[in-house]
Amino acid sequence: MIYFDSAATTYPKPASVRSAAADAIVRYGGNPGRSGHKLSISASSAVYSVREKAAQMFGAEPQNVVFTSNCTHSINIAVKGIAEEALREKRDFHVIISNLEHNSVVRPVYEMTKRGLTYSIAEVHPDDDVTVMNFERLITPKTAAVVCTLGSNVTGQLLPFRRIGEMCRRHGICFIADGAQVCGVLPVNMQEDNINILCMPGHKGLFGISGTGLMITDGKFPIYHIMEGGTGSTSLELEQTPFLPEGLESGTVNTVGIVSVGAGIDFINRYGHDRISDHENALCSRFIAGLERLDGVRIYRRDRAKYLPIVLFNLDGILPEEATSLLSDRGFALRGGLHCSGLAHKAAGTLPNGAIRFSPSCFNTTVETDMLCRAIGDICSKR
Repeated sequence: MIYFDSAATTYPKPASVRSAAADAIVRYGGNPGRSGHKLSISASSAVYSVREKAAQMFGAEPQNVVFTSNCTHSINIAVKGIAEEALREKRDFHVIISNLEHNSVVRPVYEMTKRGLTYSIAEVHPDDDVTVMNFERLITPKTAAVVCTLGSNVTGQLLPFRRIGEMCRRHGICFIADGAQVCGVLPVNMQEDNINILCMPGHKGLFGISGTGLMITDGKFPIYHIMEGGTGSTSLELEQTPFLPEGLESGTVNTVGIVSVGAGIDFINRYGHDRISDHENALCSRFIAGLERLDGVRIYRRDRAKYLPIVLFNLDGILPEEATSLLSDRGFALRGGLHCSGLAHKAAGTLPNGAIRFSPSCFNTTVETDMLCRAIGDICSKR
């Protein structure tokens, strides 16, 4: 099977990540932060080492790196934690999101409307100036946060996130960023990009195994805990541990997964962001050129917009999920449908059935891309 579904999760993982995960099962059997014996201390040290690596990569402090189970978990902690802090103090809480958001943003925001939160949706335009203006015109005295993706998981369109962050800074608004499709592919620095809370999976661009995520904060906006329990600290207190990262990490962390993320970060640092994105974007350009030679193929890209290495397309007369099933039969893994993002598909004009997403990794080749184009051509010829 030739895999072109890296926007869902990267596969294959680098050999160093596979080795690190296997080694962690053997070496780090203790519960980190829960005991004073050598196995626990060794596991704690391994986990803290990855906090340091993540903090260095994204421009943060190690104690502000919170490990989660995935990016959706991270966004829920951020959105609900920031909103809860305000609502408990009887303060109005208005949020701005974009019209390209994944349900991992939309659903937590919507859920908090039942508690009094309000929200507005900014349209993402191909022109970055217009996009920033669309966000800024929605700011009111009640606006407390902007929650938006750095790049769409559906179309791959990049948002001008540094400028959005600068806008938030000027207005004293918290910027919560969904970095699911960008972190690991492009450089992101919380200080330079004016991001207050950065959420990401560990299993996509960071090449870790499934069940891993990170939420990193700059500490400027209090985040109320949405889950309580054992943290290894303040055990005599009934109140949740008040400091990070323990206060937002109730229960045992995923040591094996965290170690795999650390190995993924090491791989990126060796390989280089530029080398990864250049290779993947070159494959996307080659793929688009191949599709453009076929009849009955529609590609969803807009002039002037900037894109991640993702290509969204459809085949005339074939439903997206039917097309991906036919491609699977021919040995290719792509995702068709709505990609957990009804808003983005509405913006792309692909409702109600969605579209097909091509998302390569640094391990894919031009030969594999050409083979996929021929397979799509074969499917089109048999409609």
